[in-house]
Amino acid sequence: MQPATKKSKQRDAIIKFLMTRKDHPTADMVYMNIKEEFPKISLGTVYRNLALLSERGEILKLSYEGGADHYDACTDPHYHFVCQECGAVIDLEMAPIDEKLKEIASENFPGKITQNIVYFKGICKNCLKNH
Repeated sequence: MQPATKKSKQRDAIIKFLMTRKDHPTADMVYMNIKEEFPKISLGTVYRNLALLSERGEILKLSYEGGADHYDACTDPHYHFVCQECGAVIDLEMAPIDEKLKEIASENFPGKITQNIVYFKGICKNCLKNH
């Protein structure tokens, strides 16, 4: 169980901002927007709050090789598409496959699988138009 942390107006503003976004902003994007409401906030404070919120399960931290971490206020199980050209992170509308994947992976694995992280890569429709 996570230790209790005191309420923070800055943390609440970060969650509120993320809830208005579907484009999965980076910490820098969060910082630039939160700075409008809290001009004295530091980038380090934004990073610490994003880390805390992620650790507590209040937001998702999306990490992909070769790119900055992105953040998502929607913690319901869902999948993401990462554009290999522009780096956009987009929600995919599809039925859940987590349980089936864990079942398949467990067939020849003697341990216990508790989680899997699935994301899809390719080229988004905007980048395809630009080709």
